[in-house]
Amino acid sequence: MRNQSGFTLIELVLVIIILGILAAVAVPRFINLSSEAQTAALQGTVGAIDSASAINYAASQVSVSSAFKTAGVACNTAVNGILQQPLDTSKYTVSTTPIPTTVGSVGYCVVTAVANSQTARAAVLAAN
Repeated sequence: MRNQSGFTLIELVLVIIILGILAAVAVPRFINLSSEAQTAALQGTVGAIDSASAINYAASQVSVSSAFKTAGVACNTAVNGILQQPLDTSKYTVSTTPIPTTVGSVGYCVVTAVANSQTARAAVLAAN
């Protein structure tokens, strides 16, 4: 007699069932990652605006000529003025709410992600 080795039909069916269960659990996790990545990108953009605003305000207080005047201007103009590169309008929109005119006060600009309409607030300091 020959000694045959291999898998039985029951073993193969069990492996296929286990792979199906793993796929059913894993696929929704990968789909959800896209939404989480978009949220993280929006939060990163808002963080960049917050930081750029603080740097711009500090520069205006020490009379650096490159400081951008944000006091009294619309949010979208202020945000694009304080960032090194303007926001990509195909990815984000910024509200047109005016920044307060009192130097040092905070104006809140709503940043909206075009892809999923998520919003976040960026704090912009009024600078002269």
